[in-house]
Amino acid sequence: MLGLLGLLHVYIGLRLLPALSIGVTGHVVGALLLLASWILIPMGLTARSRQTSADGADRLVWTALIAMGLFSSLLVFTLVRDVVLLVAALFTPMVATGRVQEVSAWIVVAAAAFATLIGYINARRVARVVHVDVPIANLPAALHGFSIAQISDIHVGPTIRRDYVEGIVAAVNRLEADAIAITGDLVDGSVRELASHVEPLSQLRARYGTFFVTGNHEYYSGERAWTRELRRLGMRVLMNEHVVVDHEDAKLVIAGVTDFGAHHFDPVQRSDPFAALAEAPADAGAKILLAHQPRSAPEAAAAGFDLQLSGHTHGGQFWPWNFFVRFQQPFTAGLDRLGSLWIYTSRGTGYWGPPKRFGAPSEITRIRLIARN
Repeated sequence: MLGLLGLLHVYIGLRLLPALSIGVTGHVVGALLLLASWILIPMGLTARSRQTSADGADRLVWTALIAMGLFSSLLVFTLVRDVVLLVAALFTPMVATGRVQEVSAWIVVAAAAFATLIGYINARRVARVVHVDVPIANLPAALHGFSIAQISDIHVGPTIRRDYVEGIVAAVNRLEADAIAITGDLVDGSVRELASHVEPLSQLRARYGTFFVTGNHEYYSGERAWTRELRRLGMRVLMNEHVVVDHEDAKLVIAGVTDFGAHHFDPVQRSDPFAALAEAPADAGAKILLAHQPRSAPEAAAAGFDLQLSGHTHGGQFWPWNFFVRFQQPFTAGLDRLGSLWIYTSRGTGYWGPPKRFGAPSEITRIRLIARN
């Protein structure tokens, strides 16, 4: 992987630097920056596992992740430039001129820098609230307007800390939702390291409480310890089980499954929407499933759920990866339907890896159940 990363940096350098009229000094500086990126990215990603001071490791991780985001955009835009120039050369020889080569190279550098800067600003702000109405067939009048605030994929870790979480909590509480759903990938690290940064979630307030389901990153970070900690903070962790909410003489089922791939870490925790709905009241006005990955949808539909709330995809997080998510998940972002099941896929409330969101904004989602006409 280190060799491949190096080759990709070499490719960027060979395709861009010769086209830029920046003199020998500029070319040397450009080459050194690419070399630094190649070294920094793997160093930063492994900094916290080495004997490095916490502050030093955090600074290294920040630098590495920003470099990773910039490298990603440079690589993509360089590839796009080469394809455009190749196609254009079939129609006109002008693209071979030095002027066209230089201008297109500068466009790549400027576009990558712009995407990284705007992506950083978008990633670090508190996610905006997205309002979504979901029409449910035969919804009792008492449940019309029932609201759920969904947050997902915060990824508390090296670059997402307590102040970031506090901003999310304040925004969610302002919604005054009936229930709060956290659909996995809350953390990237151990309880010992991150407990104080997750603690503000204990201040989440909703009429019927906060419900949590595991994502794949909980299993990377010590699922059992985190499950205990989140329960201590007052959350109801749903692991292939459900609760019945009695809301103004109507019953609402809120169920949750373990992550789609949980069985790879613990066979006992295999995700099972049927088990999550077992013995639920037949007269429930609506049945809602919290499932981290959209891939749970086919089984959720077969089990008889009305709505599935998911995350995991980040909506691709930044361009152009939003176009590739669909090859791994059936749904990328927003409201979709599978048979009689509605699926809402959150773009996530935080971010993973590079502090960068470009073309896939983070969100806090206010889901409102409405009666279908």
